[in-house]
Amino acid sequence: MINADQVLKTIRLTEKSNQLSSNYGQYTFEVYPSATKHTVRAAVEQTFKVTVTRVNIQNRKGKPKRTRRGLATSASDSKRAIVTLKAGDKIELT
Repeated sequence: MINADQVLKTIRLTEKSNQLSSNYGQYTFEVYPSATKHTVRAAVEQTFKVTVTRVNIQNRKGKPKRTRRGLATSASDSKRAIVTLKAGDKIELT
């Protein structure tokens, strides 16, 4: 049994992700760096009681930044999962 709290961080609600969910049944999640496609699939199916047909993973590198003192740093890296659901399935985002 997988613990969904150790895989899914949050659901991403942006203009682009809302368009994907309404047109194609795809939902975007922020996930932990150790998450894989199989664990994301299991966590979404267990949490929302839907059928997942496809999972795409994006590893996003943090952008370079400068501090007030001029030192070079970078924003945190992140990992996102775009999950496609079976036709007719929906995740209620209320």
